[in-house]
Amino acid sequence: MELPALTTDTIWAILKDEIDDTTVLNLVWHYLGYRYDESTGKWDVTNVSEEWRTDYPEPPDFIANRPPTVKLTRSIPKENKQIAKEFLGFTGYKIGEFGPRETRRATAANWLLSYMRINGKC
Repeated sequence: MELPALTTDTIWAILKDEIDDTTVLNLVWHYLGYRYDESTGKWDVTNVSEEWRTDYPEPPDFIANRPPTVKLTRSIPKENKQIAKEFLGFTGYKIGEFGPRETRRATAANWLLSYMRINGKC
């Protein structure tokens, strides 16, 4: 799968629901270190941190399932917890216009933005 570049435009596209859930998941998986090996039909977790590899030997569905999303949220450094708000000016969703899916996509966007900051990409 061809992934979009990890830019603030991509983060906004996640928040605005302009990128499909599968692509959002693949972006997070990629930056967590998961790689799918076409030749074996299995996930290579060589570059996945031990804390993720132990709990999730295969990449979890952050949008459909709450437990991995909680772990993703907890893995964001304290100074980056509000990065979408502080860096992008994202004010959140309006009451009645969001549910668990949107909240989990926002968590993925926040984690990716935090990854960008930690790795000097923003």
